[in-house]
Amino acid sequence: MTVTIYDVAREAGVSMATVSRVVNNNPNVKPQTRKKVFEAIERLGYRPNAVARGLASKKTTTVGVVIPDISNTMYSEVVRGIEDIANMYHYNMILCNSDKKKEKEIRVINTLLEKQVDGLLFMGGVVTDEHIEAFRTSVPIVLCATTDANRIMPSVDIDHEAAAYDAVKLLIDNGHRSIGMISGNLQDPSNGFARYQGYKRALEEAGIPFRESHVRVGNYRYESGLETMQYFLQLEDRPTAMFAATDEMAIGAIHAIQDAGLRVPEDIAVISVDNARMASMVRPQLTTVAQPMYDIGAVSMRLLTKLMKKEPVSNPVVVLPHETIMRKSVAHA
Repeated sequence: MTVTIYDVAREAGVSMATVSRVVNNNPNVKPQTRKKVFEAIERLGYRPNAVARGLASKKTTTVGVVIPDISNTMYSEVVRGIEDIANMYHYNMILCNSDKKKEKEIRVINTLLEKQVDGLLFMGGVVTDEHIEAFRTSVPIVLCATTDANRIMPSVDIDHEAAAYDAVKLLIDNGHRSIGMISGNLQDPSNGFARYQGYKRALEEAGIPFRESHVRVGNYRYESGLETMQYFLQLEDRPTAMFAATDEMAIGAIHAIQDAGLRVPEDIAVISVDNARMASMVRPQLTTVAQPMYDIGAVSMRLLTKLMKKEPVSNPVVVLPHETIMRKSVAHA
């Protein structure tokens, strides 16, 4: 039979209200009484009913986390940062994978809200009007590693345009004038398009003409980097350097270059943005502009705790710094 709060109260010789106060860490309980209740809980094997506690307090101490691709190691770092801060503030997590599909994202958001989560962290691609409509709720929501186009919603991310600019400028400073780009989704304003804009700005400031033929869109994954690089290798005016919007696509590009019998960086230099673990595993090791993924997760969760507790927030749109990590895929100037 299920052990109830009534059973614990009877075993400890106290009221059910006293047991409830002990379980919920209410300080207004004498130490001797608290000890007696905990001993009864241990003897009976009582487990507090989280649903019942949530109904009573109107809080579930649970946050929902929507992740676009659970197989991507970048997002696992974000989730680790979220979980560490969630544990610190005694929140549980419900983690949902959306496969980067808008319909599934909307469905998962609604499901988490129906489960009465106290807050929601959303990681995804394009934040559409449908997403904004789904976010119209009294539950605090923070965008994590993404932003909405108008920067209305609370969010934590990097400046993707500036990160891409720094990556391409490094190639230019190393003497490259013919630079190709393997882009992400240009319909994604906060990531794909922003990195594309950073690429264009770096070329423009250096007086290098922008060429449509030197930009191809990938899907952020290794295979698209491999295939897209094969296109660039066939060009008569083949680029001497490549900027890939993600590490996975950059590694695909490196392998395509090597498969063609060419060398990185001697024949073609390669740089990207992210700094996933695989960036240091590939040979040559990948020069990349690092996103502080753990910090993005940790800061997002801390911001969400403030919103859930109705604490003052001076700036709900947080932009964290990025950093260039020099390795071997770009020659030093």
